[in-house]
Amino acid sequence: MGNIKKLPAELANQIAAGEVVERPASAVKELVENALDAGAKRVAIFIEFGGKRSIRVEDDGAGMSGDDVALAFDRHATSKLRNFGDLASIATLGFRGEALPSIASVSRVTLRTRVQGMPHGTEICIDGGVAQPTRQVGMPQGTAIAVEDLFYNVPARRKFLKSDGAETSQISRLVNQMALGYPEVGFALTSRGKQVLQCPPVSNLRERFFQLNGDRPDLVEVRKEAAGVRVSGYVAALVDQGPSRGPQNIFVNRRLVKDRTITHAVHEAYRQATIKPRTPEVHLFIDLPAERVDVNVHPMKAEVRFLEQSLIHELLRRALADALGQPTSAPIPLKSTTSQQADFRARSIPGVMTGVSAESRWSDVTDAFKRSSRINAMAGGRETGSAVPNSNSESEPLRATNDQESQSLIPLGQFRDTFIIAIDNEGVAIIDQHVAHERVLYEQVMNQLTGGQLEGQRLLEPIVVELQAGQRETLAAHAVELKRLAFEIEPFGGESVQVTTVPMLLERREAEQIVRAFATELGCLDRGDGVDDALRRLAATTACHAAVKANDRLTQEKMLHILEELRRTDYSTVCPHGRPVILRLSRQQIERSFERI
Repeated sequence: MGNIKKLPAELANQIAAGEVVERPASAVKELVENALDAGAKRVAIFIEFGGKRSIRVEDDGAGMSGDDVALAFDRHATSKLRNFGDLASIATLGFRGEALPSIASVSRVTLRTRVQGMPHGTEICIDGGVAQPTRQVGMPQGTAIAVEDLFYNVPARRKFLKSDGAETSQISRLVNQMALGYPEVGFALTSRGKQVLQCPPVSNLRERFFQLNGDRPDLVEVRKEAAGVRVSGYVAALVDQGPSRGPQNIFVNRRLVKDRTITHAVHEAYRQATIKPRTPEVHLFIDLPAERVDVNVHPMKAEVRFLEQSLIHELLRRALADALGQPTSAPIPLKSTTSQQADFRARSIPGVMTGVSAESRWSDVTDAFKRSSRINAMAGGRETGSAVPNSNSESEPLRATNDQESQSLIPLGQFRDTFIIAIDNEGVAIIDQHVAHERVLYEQVMNQLTGGQLEGQRLLEPIVVELQAGQRETLAAHAVELKRLAFEIEPFGGESVQVTTVPMLLERREAEQIVRAFATELGCLDRGDGVDDALRRLAATTACHAAVKANDRLTQEKMLHILEELRRTDYSTVCPHGRPVILRLSRQQIERSFERI
């Protein structure tokens, strides 16, 4: 007699249910998705004891006829697919016909539904997958489904559920996410008689985001469209000083998903701006034709596969890069920070990078600016096409873009020889001179590295630095990256190395300190980090040491140069290590403080 036997239908259904319904939140997700597919404009969810005792979902969607109710709990019975071709272009949240039979096989379910125009509705009760005959009931149009005693017949699954509070929190988070994806639908969540969430229908994402999150000045808006793909949403600003990890809500054609391609693109966008590791808060919506994305990948429909994966990655990375280059000066609900930034610009390093000493560098800069008509324009004249503040007009906030060239900040002076005080039509700005110059130099270094390596200067007298054995090995392992940054470091016997070449922008007195910093920075790299990560760290450290310092007294021309170069950077709000560059006091804040508004 053979060892292979066919499982009983009840056991097979319970095993299949485990792939679809992991916990109460999974059941809520499937039921709410069915309501949305039915065209509901109102969805109400009621739960008891974290959904373990009962879950009830009511909607005002299209409802089902009596004949449909009889089939709805058969496995793989669905109204959303008709043939194989439909599977290649799925436009609904559900499509497999597994949710209702899976839930019904591990709970006690009562479904009541009525189609518009019908004199009565239909009710069916199912206990552990066993259905009772349907009967007629009176009810409004739509569907109401109650799920009681979830996993009552699967104790192995039920014992792994978390506390009532933890399961309630999971359901609340899920309903918040789904409400974010469907702003035109009203959502309500009630737990043990207490209202947890109430979101009336609104007209757009901005209003729904405000309903759920209130004012969020720490987020910036993302908006980009290309090649038939549209990206929109909100992401954490670079200057956000909150937790390094935040919630990440990703929607593809309004379906909540988890996707490695998208996650990597988000990580890359932030990594281009700073070397500070973080998993930022993002709420992103990607819309594209249904035939260009496969949603039939995961049993819970939580993963997708893109037809043009590299296109999605690059478009998303650029959309975030454009948005992160915009400083945010008002909470999201009040002011749009829609990005229209062009592709990254390749810039050459100006004269400030080529001198030998600080005085000679600044002398070259001063001479160049004295010959420039920009100085005259900033002093009160007008230059055709320049972004000179106009006291008689309203101007947009400082922006580092090509399409929306930002207005220039006018430096007034220094505070404690550390902060530059400047003004424009939007108000007063306080700029940390060191981190601002560090951002400028970092982007200039990275831009020049794209074309090869930095220009170096050979030292007449090499600098000898004593290091620990591990530090010497670290530097030796990254000799190629160091050479691209114009650092040539050679063994000098014993515990010493000698520095024979340094970048033109660096002063000799900084060399020993920066070599030690390199050994520390490179030693912090993970095994999976590549050459790009090493170069970014090295470039950030080089820029930090080459930038002006706190307590350095600057002339008017030096301050102007820093602000003008900062205005041209892709990311003007943070230094490469993640520290904020600018603190703004808006005109509205000033006027309000003096009771003018």
